[in-house]
Amino acid sequence: MSDNTKTKGLGMKAKRRLGDTAIYIILIIMSIIWLTPFVCIVLQSFRVESTWQVGYVVPQKWGLDNYTGLLNTDFVRWYGNTFLMAICVSVLQTIIVLCMSYTLSRFRFKLRKPLMKFMLILGLFPGMLTMIILYRVLKDMGLTMEHAVPGLILVYIASSGMGYYITKGFFDTIPMSLDEAARVDGATRLQVLIQMIMPLSKSIIIYTILTAFMGPWGDFIFAKYISFNTSAGMNVAVGLYSWLSKDMIASRYTMFCAGGVIVAIPVTILFMCFQRYYVEGVTGGSVKG
Repeated sequence: MSDNTKTKGLGMKAKRRLGDTAIYIILIIMSIIWLTPFVCIVLQSFRVESTWQVGYVVPQKWGLDNYTGLLNTDFVRWYGNTFLMAICVSVLQTIIVLCMSYTLSRFRFKLRKPLMKFMLILGLFPGMLTMIILYRVLKDMGLTMEHAVPGLILVYIASSGMGYYITKGFFDTIPMSLDEAARVDGATRLQVLIQMIMPLSKSIIIYTILTAFMGPWGDFIFAKYISFNTSAGMNVAVGLYSWLSKDMIASRYTMFCAGGVIVAIPVTILFMCFQRYYVEGVTGGSVKG
């Protein structure tokens, strides 16, 4: 190997290392900026010398008073409402999405492609356009205010089938010959889906469950609209926001921070445990459309 080749090789390695170092520095700076608000909230949640907003971040006196104080408020009810909605929606929505995706991936019928295009176009419209009519429908059914939880569950799962595209894309990567072989052996379509397709689709199923769980867990606008300031029907986002009003923020600010930390714990644990499957589901579902 000539000296010129060695010099070029060393130069390429140096450029690569310099580029990698620059990328790591940028990512570290972005992480610090992104994590700073969360760190401040966590620190404020342990502050017990005062309950209102102050001009410093690190507490002068530490304690768990804000966390124990949540047990004596409506936070427990709000948290229970949110958890119930998230569990119900994640189960029902996952079932609907899997069935719809399998149908569109494996069956060939008239108006199949127009139906898929129609659902995609319909999904482009923001959900806020239907808030007024949905509120009227739910109110007529008695599913608003203190009965907002079942009403919200109904709304969350009503259009679940329209979110088929990622899961269908993943199912398209599974060879059709597996279905055909199982059908020859006498398996029904349901048995093929449950016993053959689902074991091969662990990542996309977990992705679907996580996205369905996050919907009601982080919803604010529609949940606030339907609960209409009734504590019994609030989810945790709407309930905590009510503590930021002028009348309550002075006495509930640190408890608000503690509630925010507790709300973030389940989501953080889920994503830490299933991050690999979440990424595999996204990338696998985008291979085919």
